[in-house]
Amino acid sequence: MKILKANTTVARTEGALHRIEKPRDEWIAEDKKKSSLDNVAKDIMYKTLDKVIFSKIKMCRTTKEIWEKLIHLCKGNEQKKENKLSVAVQKFDNIKKKTGESMTEYDERVSSIINELNALGKVHSHKEVALKVVRGLSKEWDVKTMAMRNLRT
Repeated sequence: MKILKANTTVARTEGALHRIEKPRDEWIAEDKKKSSLDNVAKDIMYKTLDKVIFSKIKMCRTTKEIWEKLIHLCKGNEQKKENKLSVAVQKFDNIKKKTGESMTEYDERVSSIINELNALGKVHSHKEVALKVVRGLSKEWDVKTMAMRNLRT
């Protein structure tokens, strides 16, 4: 974190002070506390980010820089958001249980896609999701899915 101080060797421009970085040996208790809190905040952010995002923010020096970079990376522009939504909708439309995939893994994959869609503003009803999950099951599940459908009626 940069702790700044007024630069008294440069004249004010339009009433604004020029600021320069304050050397560590001039820090007061409040400056040390700010730096410490910044380090704690950075540490929390680092521990919650995955490797891909971390690699994109690791060069940021302050928590504020990290936060601004994360906003830029995650928010994106409208075109980027529409692209993400299209990809997520396509994933949902084409979801099928893979050969050898456990039901838990399949459920986690579906949940991940549903969460992604929800975050992008596309919400599906529980009925739509349940139908998609059942339709995505392989032929070996036909007997079980027929039994579930008969229970509904």
